Amino acid sequence: MNSKRVAKGFTLIELMIVVAIVAILAAIAYPSYQEHVRKTRRAQARVDIMQTVQLLERYYSARNTYVGFTPTSISSPPTGTAFYTLTVAGPLSASAFTISAEPQGAQADDKCGTLTINQAGSKGQKTGMTVADCW
Repeated sequence: MNSKRVAKGFTLIELMIVVAIVAILAAIAYPSYQEHVRKTRRAQARVDIMQTVQLLERYYSARNTYVGFTPTSISSPPTGTAFYTLTVAGPLSASAFTISAEPQGAQADDKCGTLTINQAGSKGQKTGMTVADCW
């Protein structure tokens, strides 16, 4: 009786090809994922900025001045790990304010840098970036 053995399994070359394909996909996907995470954190900071603007406007409506306003939260998000520090810049005047959100920790590499907004709704970000990219 002449029996042939049938080989089962993968060769080393086939395994190395699969490993190379997975490595290439990971090299492309991971930076894209990181950018998505930064974008999501930036969106949360924008929400927190707008909530602070609403609080300031409510304060202004009741007192006809921004002077005396104290922010309720200074980090974004308000609980957990802060990725942005929110500040009401400079002394508040009777008719003007500027709020800034400075990236912290893992968010420090964000392409938009510090986000700002003033009482007129003028939005600012890192030089070279557009409002559409960051806001």
